[in-house]
Amino acid sequence: MSVTGLFIILVSGILVNNFVMSKFLGICPFLGVSKQVETAAGMSMAVTFVLTLASIMTYIVQLILVRLGLEYLQTIAFILVIAALVQFVEMVVQKVSPTLYKALGVYLPLITTNCAVLGITIINIQYGYNIIETIVNAIGVAIGFGLAIILFAGIRERLEIADVPSVFKGFPIALITASLMSIAFLGFAGLV
Repeated sequence: MSVTGLFIILVSGILVNNFVMSKFLGICPFLGVSKQVETAAGMSMAVTFVLTLASIMTYIVQLILVRLGLEYLQTIAFILVIAALVQFVEMVVQKVSPTLYKALGVYLPLITTNCAVLGITIINIQYGYNIIETIVNAIGVAIGFGLAIILFAGIRERLEIADVPSVFKGFPIALITASLMSIAFLGFAGLV
């Protein structure tokens, strides 16, 4: 495990294998919470916290499952860990920032079913990452998610005041924008 290897994992998570733009995981909060940059940033922070902690916790759970010979319970155990972490985050956000809690609405509990969170925990195990690589990968994926959702929210804010044909106003232009962003992220393919 070298610093170069960790840097490659980080850049890969942010740009090359961006979960939203190239793997199409985490689309629900990406489309649902990206109308304003402030709520997108809040969701990004919540997802970063959950992704990092979930990756650490599931790494430990995986070690326990392997030791007990219960690897087949991996997905169920990971979902339980993620659900508990999201409940914790929901309580903290509600206590610390009630306005952000109201702005995120139903999308905060949806982090539990966000396939990006479960996806990163399973990918970390499949790639055979150690604990440091797992943490770096989780942080990279979280930064990549944040980058994508905040850029998208900024574009959507501008589109609200832009002269868009009426047939494309609202969600249709958002989907077109998301697809164009995804194509732009394809430019990073082969970087790592």
